[in-house]
Amino acid sequence: MFGAARRITALTGAGVSTASGIPDFRGPNGVWTRNPQAQRLSDIDSYLGDPEVRRQAWRNRARHPAWSAEPNAAHRAFADLAGSGRLGVLLTQNIDELHQRAGLPGEKVLELHGSMFGTVCMDCGSTGSMKAALERVAEGEEDPPCRACGGIIKSTTVSFGQALDPDVVREGRRAALDCDLFLAAGTSLTVYPAAGFAELAAKAGADLVICNAEPTPYDDLAAAVLRGPLIEVLPELAAVASDDARRPLRTWGDPSTWS
Repeated sequence: MFGAARRITALTGAGVSTASGIPDFRGPNGVWTRNPQAQRLSDIDSYLGDPEVRRQAWRNRARHPAWSAEPNAAHRAFADLAGSGRLGVLLTQNIDELHQRAGLPGEKVLELHGSMFGTVCMDCGSTGSMKAALERVAEGEEDPPCRACGGIIKSTTVSFGQALDPDVVREGRRAALDCDLFLAAGTSLTVYPAAGFAELAAKAGADLVICNAEPTPYDDLAAAVLRGPLIEVLPELAAVASDDARRPLRTWGDPSTWS
């Protein structure tokens, strides 16, 4: 399927970045699996209504592993896929910008859930740099207010309870419909509307390929499901899609367990 695909749309989730030291949320060792209360930090109502949630969120932002993380082989595989001319758009639920740092052109990346490296005021809409905001936190402001209006500021990410940018959703739908192969990698496919793009692509006739460590709700709809480590599976798939790839695929695990 990868050898035949002429236009690939990809959707990536937290599992793509775990090999870079950024934990996922719902996996066996995920942030929310180990500490269900941590999910409150990603809930917009809790964030706006509870100053202690905001203070904890600022502390977490300051020590987020993305500040020191480096792109891994899975991120580089998508850059290679773009270089082969086969990748149309990469939709990502990740907020760490590691795809861009791995060499994937920014115009190829659609950040469904925003980026952690910017800030926005929830009252006046003023935007700023996360680095500048964290410098204020380091200087003693536990919950730094907007300097323009005094309102609450947060990262330029989409929290639970917030709607995605309608323009981003529109571009995501277009990318899902404009492909002959849809690759979902490192995502549980349980967060909407992002997860719905996989179904949309499959029902429009694209081959759906899922690469994820755990089962997803769309495995039965997929043309292929691969459970191998993403830092191994994705570079192999990118190589097959490359025009100059001539080497055979490796296999992962016991073929009797494949689905």
